[in-house]
Amino acid sequence: MDAAASVAPVTVQARAKINLALHVIGQRADGYHELDSLVVFAREGDRLDIAPSSTDRLELTGDFGHRLPAGSDNIVLKALNAARTVLDAAGHRLPPQAVRLTKNLPPSSGIGGGSADAAALLRLFAERQPSCAKDLRIAALSLGADVPMCMDGANARVRGIGELSTALLITAPIFVLLVNPRVEVPTPAVFSALLRRDNEPLPDLPDEGFAVPSALADYLRLCRNDLMPPAVALEPVIGEALEAVERSDPLLARMSGSGATVFGLFGSENGCRLAAERIAARHPGWWVRATAISTEASHV
Repeated sequence: MDAAASVAPVTVQARAKINLALHVIGQRADGYHELDSLVVFAREGDRLDIAPSSTDRLELTGDFGHRLPAGSDNIVLKALNAARTVLDAAGHRLPPQAVRLTKNLPPSSGIGGGSADAAALLRLFAERQPSCAKDLRIAALSLGADVPMCMDGANARVRGIGELSTALLITAPIFVLLVNPRVEVPTPAVFSALLRRDNEPLPDLPDEGFAVPSALADYLRLCRNDLMPPAVALEPVIGEALEAVERSDPLLARMSGSGATVFGLFGSENGCRLAAERIAARHPGWWVRATAISTEASHV
């Protein structure tokens, strides 16, 4: 049986993508921004249950499933269509699939939720049909600049519009507090509000990587998220969330991506968990999670 047409139902995870630092260093003629960013993946994420079906179907569940489009505009269905096009071109039939997306991550929140969902689906078919992995990764870029990096699923320094990456070595256990005040921030609006698009790139990374949490925090203090000021100006509650995280005494606090999720880095699991409990108690309407940075190698 064709590996791409496996009949076995499967469950895959779409992990949250966190931008520890994000420098906007230029803008291309086609309008895309040139970025220099440190990206890590958390253990927290969405879940996709995938099985053969009589027709392509998408079921949305979870805390945030009701906030997503269920039709052809959903990026998961777009990813399924892209995968079918690639596999068909290589002579591998992909039958209709039923996908159940358990949406645990808030949408439009700067932690790659939709991109991670699409990437998880593409990664599954790349694993089933390795000869198509390269073309599936190329197709991923057509769905969004950060879909290929989510498909890789590896901590990395990412450049260009998101298609160029080099490994980021983190060997220490690092715990992450994620806080989202349940507002959606449109990424185009944040980029439009940027005052500068020609900032300096990230400082050079240490060859030995980061073996202790404090070393990573020290490096990140030399960096920025250039999208944080315009995002806070658009949604001041992001600043309130950032202050709440900073009061919990993390090694470092910052906004991820274009917002509205902010994060705090902790050296201990207990400290991260207690901070999450306190912030959740003070702000019951916010989305708050204690998780950790994944140290798994790239998936593809």
